[in-house]
Amino acid sequence: MVDLAEKINHFLNEVILTAENQHEILVGTCTSDVRLTNTQEHILMLLSQESLTNSDLAKRLNVSQAAVTKAVKALVEQKMLETFKDKKDARVTFYRLTDLARPIAEEHQHHHVHTLDTYQRLAEQFSSDEQEVIVRFLDGLIGEIGK
Repeated sequence: MVDLAEKINHFLNEVILTAENQHEILVGTCTSDVRLTNTQEHILMLLSQESLTNSDLAKRLNVSQAAVTKAVKALVEQKMLETFKDKKDARVTFYRLTDLARPIAEEHQHHHVHTLDTYQRLAEQFSSDEQEVIVRFLDGLIGEIGK
């Protein structure tokens, strides 16, 4: 039997390789023909729910404002986003989706749902007691990694 510590190490290394240069890990592949980064797709998904500023997006995505600026600039150039000024404070710029971006934002949201459904389906293969052990292990692992 493979040593559990080695299995965990292999799993975490696979996660790192998969997540490299991505904001998140999603199960499956994107079905959109438009080539965007994962961060750009996530920005579109967030903006499909409400208009946000660069700072708002950076906080929600937990990335730098510079990273958001770069991603948003490309989306504006591709006519997927448009800007507008706050009515109360013209110094504040908000972003909103164009009609071109809506299907991509919806597909990314669907990709999130598919990912969570996959996790749920996998978890249901275990008893509730086993699921509690898995949760305790994951919480402990996150705690150790965060030290």
